[in-house]
Amino acid sequence: MKILITGGTGLIGRALCKLLAEHQITVLSRQPETVTEKCGAGVAAFASLDEWQPDMVFDVVINLAGEPIADKGWSAKRRQALLDSRVALTWMLVGKINAASVKPAVFLSGSAIGYYGNQQDKLLNESSAAGQDFAARLCLDWEQAALQVQGVRVCLLRTGLVLSSEGGILAKMRLPLGMGVRFGSGKQYMSWIHIKDYTQIVLRLIFDEQLGGPVNMTAPNPVSNEDFTRTLVEVQHGLLSFTSPAFLLKLMLGERASLLLEGQRVLPEKVLATGYTFRYPELAAALSSLLAG
Repeated sequence: MKILITGGTGLIGRALCKLLAEHQITVLSRQPETVTEKCGAGVAAFASLDEWQPDMVFDVVINLAGEPIADKGWSAKRRQALLDSRVALTWMLVGKINAASVKPAVFLSGSAIGYYGNQQDKLLNESSAAGQDFAARLCLDWEQAALQVQGVRVCLLRTGLVLSSEGGILAKMRLPLGMGVRFGSGKQYMSWIHIKDYTQIVLRLIFDEQLGGPVNMTAPNPVSNEDFTRTLVEVQHGLLSFTSPAFLLKLMLGERASLLLEGQRVLPEKVLATGYTFRYPELAAALSSLLAG
């Protein structure tokens, strides 16, 4: 297969390049000179989507591009950058797919469980309504852009908190001496997924022609932030955990504090309906595989 991946040098993209190494992969990157080192010796690079000519054939397009949402404050300029890196780029990608002489069989386009907004402990599946906050509207616009492709199966990857030893949420939550940090009340849900399950589900989405539309990319057992922190400390044989008060997070992060203080309790109903067996359905085993020792 010939596969195009945008955002391929990121955490998920690198893991997918490794899993799909037997295929012909091209990665879109603003730093194409780093693609070989990050993604593998056989991976080609585009510096711009302008390099995709209509007569080029890609069997699969995976769209993972997007500026990190939590790294900087949400000023008007930053909000526009987040929109451009997700929504505007997706529109460009859709244009390339629609103009292709031979269209891909499937378009897997990024989204996030932030789509659902803050619905506290309500159980959410792929048919649940979108939220109203900035992150939710961003995801909604992102998905709507992806759905404008013509004659191609589309899967919207509503991604939860991806657990990996190579970065992501664990890098932010791990503290010296195995300590952990609880955010605010700790009652907000964290819908997580092990990187190995994530990539295997992507593989299933590529080949299962019956799957389409939104797909919750989460493990079947979301936990509260309090339980996540406790489990993280236990797996690392840590000393203790502490609480970062909500008022302090709001003071430091402004609107971005909602990413830590609010959550979604998401179930991967479509994935489970396929009969997929999660390698890591429980948090303790997932963390142990990544952090123990």
